[in-house]
Amino acid sequence: MVQSAASGVAFTCDPVTGEKNKIIVDAIYGLGELIVQGEANPDHFVVNKGSFQIEKKIISSQKVQLIKKDDRTLRVPLAAKDQERQKISDQEVVKIAKICDKLQRHYFFPQDVEFAIDKKRNIFIVQTRPVTTLKEIKKETEGSDKEASAVESQIKKKKELLTGLPASPGIGWGPTVIIKSKKEINKVRNGDILVTSMTNPDFVPAMKKVSAIVTDKGGLTSHAAIVSRELGVPCVVGTELATKKLKNGLTITVNGTTGKVYQGGLNLKPKIIQPSFAQPEKEPNLLLKTATKLYVNLADFSIARQVAQKDVDGVGLLRAEFMMAEIGVHPKKIIAEKKEKEFIEKLADRIGVFCQEFNPRPVVYRATDFKTNEYSTLKGGDLYEPKEANPMLGFRGAFRYIVNEDVFSMELKAIKKVRNKMGLRNLWLMIPFVRTPEELLQVKKIVTSEGLIRSPSFRFWMMVEIPSNVILLEEFLKVGIDGVSIGSNDLTMMILGTDRDNQEVASVFDERNPAVLWALEKTIKTCRKMNVTCSICGQGPSEYPDLAEKLVEYGITSISVNPDAIERTREIIYNAEARLVGKR
Repeated sequence: MVQSAASGVAFTCDPVTGEKNKIIVDAIYGLGELIVQGEANPDHFVVNKGSFQIEKKIISSQKVQLIKKDDRTLRVPLAAKDQERQKISDQEVVKIAKICDKLQRHYFFPQDVEFAIDKKRNIFIVQTRPVTTLKEIKKETEGSDKEASAVESQIKKKKELLTGLPASPGIGWGPTVIIKSKKEINKVRNGDILVTSMTNPDFVPAMKKVSAIVTDKGGLTSHAAIVSRELGVPCVVGTELATKKLKNGLTITVNGTTGKVYQGGLNLKPKIIQPSFAQPEKEPNLLLKTATKLYVNLADFSIARQVAQKDVDGVGLLRAEFMMAEIGVHPKKIIAEKKEKEFIEKLADRIGVFCQEFNPRPVVYRATDFKTNEYSTLKGGDLYEPKEANPMLGFRGAFRYIVNEDVFSMELKAIKKVRNKMGLRNLWLMIPFVRTPEELLQVKKIVTSEGLIRSPSFRFWMMVEIPSNVILLEEFLKVGIDGVSIGSNDLTMMILGTDRDNQEVASVFDERNPAVLWALEKTIKTCRKMNVTCSICGQGPSEYPDLAEKLVEYGITSISVNPDAIERTREIIYNAEARLVGKR
């Protein structure tokens, strides 16, 4: 919407080192898509947060920009005289830094800010969100100091091959593997150095394996930079020549803290060496105590340990679908091949990871809610799944468990194994997409018949995501359940009659619509009246602070959000509760 002469991204801390006394500003010509994709190397500015003086400046060459013309986005070559120029003025850099500093003070947390500048040099802030990859890295032992010293002395003797932007801290070494497209990622082995022009989401499986990543293109906000910081993999971006200068199989050392790439490896056991940083403006780590519990939504067991260390009261939504997709075979095919035991063990092992990491905090496992079109993608799925015109309103949820009790039974046996054989009694069960109280009763009988009986350590929940759940909630609760969790995504779509994944009507989707707010309030207050806990696990509270505040005012028991929203949602809940106490 902004006709950008220049655009970019700013951080109110250094996303690589974690230093909080610096503001980082990256900028390119034209629309911002090229900086986000990592296709253009941006100008890079480091601003001192105290004095607002520019401490460091790296000007990059840019040959192409994106512009908006009529209703099209065009890729246009830049004139030779403009390619090496600074993209925004020093005054604009400082002005952006000051705006970003105000945003951090408003939100009480380091911010990742996107901006656009039009031809009249007006600055627009188009997005701000918390820095999700901020880490506080400390020296831990004398041994780590000695190791760091050994690394430093070895690196000093090495020949420098390339220089780029330091995108993710740490030092990794190993043989290079040059990848030109997603079709080649199967070449990557554990411990390799991934070298490519730029990465995209298809590269993530390979990025998880490597010791370090080096790219030709991109800045601190490129896909390679962001994902490598999330994964804790050292990364250097924007070297311009990596894929040309390096050869397959060449052993190199990558320093993601300084942006340097060296010839040869280190004489140490292969692993990633993470640096230790002093925190010049260390903010107090205050754990805010709230009456409303804060849960987290999870699916990928590989990040369970990392998220479990955050200030959360448990897992409010453990999605089964990601684990099912990893197993990769349709449950009916598994039963036909008599491999039920193998399936149960695989599922139990994955669920057990979450329960172990969060123990004794509760983990609320939502039984599988694949729709027919999603089940069809599993191996053998085309043999067992009907073709439906509208899978969202089709063969899914509780009705599927009743019809395919043998499949549901495998899930229940996996839950029993986690609770009884692994001894992880913090695992609960939640049933999705229940159309009628009669369906809920039938499912409850199946669960009980498998030996899973409600108790203080085994809570039985139901999702509230269909208008009938809200209208007949008292009848559902009379069946005998311990709690509900509002699936605000589906509930909003059902109430407003809109598909948020359909771009033609997605703009209508809004959890703050008065009709949706009425349903939320009615659900929460009915649960309070019937002495049943009420949670919410949809996207809304992660995105809209005002919605989270309303939920607290209505009296919700817990809010479950995505991992990147934990800190800010805890603070929203804390402030909302404080205001309520003040009103009373």
